[in-house]
Amino acid sequence: MTRTPASSDTPAPSGDPLPETLVDVAVIGGGAAGLNGALMLARSRRSVVVIDSGTPRNAPAEGIHGLLGNEGTPPAEYLARGRDEVRQYGGLVVAGEVASARALDPSADGDLRFEVALADGRTLTARRLLLASGVRDELPEIPGLAQHWGHGLVHCPFCHGWEVRDQAIGVIATRAASFHQALMFRALSEDITVFAAGVEIDAETRERFGALGIAVVESPIQEIVADADGGLAGVRLADGELVARDALVVASVLAPRLDGLEGLGLEVEDLGGGMGQRIPTSFAGVSGVPGVWVAGNAADPMLQVGAAAAGGAFAGANIHGTLVMADADAAVAARITR
Repeated sequence: MTRTPASSDTPAPSGDPLPETLVDVAVIGGGAAGLNGALMLARSRRSVVVIDSGTPRNAPAEGIHGLLGNEGTPPAEYLARGRDEVRQYGGLVVAGEVASARALDPSADGDLRFEVALADGRTLTARRLLLASGVRDELPEIPGLAQHWGHGLVHCPFCHGWEVRDQAIGVIATRAASFHQALMFRALSEDITVFAAGVEIDAETRERFGALGIAVVESPIQEIVADADGGLAGVRLADGELVARDALVVASVLAPRLDGLEGLGLEVEDLGGGMGQRIPTSFAGVSGVPGVWVAGNAADPMLQVGAAAAGGAFAGANIHGTLVMADADAAVAARITR
């Protein structure tokens, strides 16, 4: 598998200084989920620090779609507004890569502590963690494919379907679920070709494809061909034939971004069907590690921006609620010992 390339067009966020004092919550990941979680916490007067690597999953996309009030907003603009909103309530957004994260011994009152170390050597200590680091999309190892990610190469009919409507679309099958993907894009264009080498097609699917005029190519793919301007020209097959396509669709394999977070001991689970993995959570993003919440695509890779942001808000509210109880219990204990 080939990981999707990072976009060089997304400017790194301008960072706040990392505080040296204990903070209530460290948020790892500065996308929609992380920023919305931080916003809820900051508005509750919690000290919160967002650690933002500046590499959002949707960086190559021209705009956000399906999010009411933000239709077509460039991802970089949306995130910049989010950072400003978090800072408006006293939250900090720190530019940096997480090198390690680990639980520390509890404080004297029994409350949790975590240490987050950045790649440049700075460290942060927090009472709770919200992990919103997202996922990576791993693509088939087809020469020339990855360079078109987010432009000529897409994956979601709701995120990109309108933009490729009525075009000649090719669906590169990576697993059985790709055939449903082809049907979804058939609702947007009458010109659909499925490249299905190595993936078995059952009789029922073939019947549906035939009825809808979906072409099936079962010859192996040699490479993806770009035009003179670097855009998509088509798919070259192993026999040399070039199948012209305006857009390609592929189902990526999804992998939670856990670089530097191994020390937390978070579990991952298989999504089934060759889709990849996620971090399992319960109510409001609670993970299996005490004091750690997970929100956004790391917990559910299928979420679009709006749903990821909502998950972050729910997790942030829940974290604040647990801290309220911890603070109340600490106050009671202090009063008893006086």
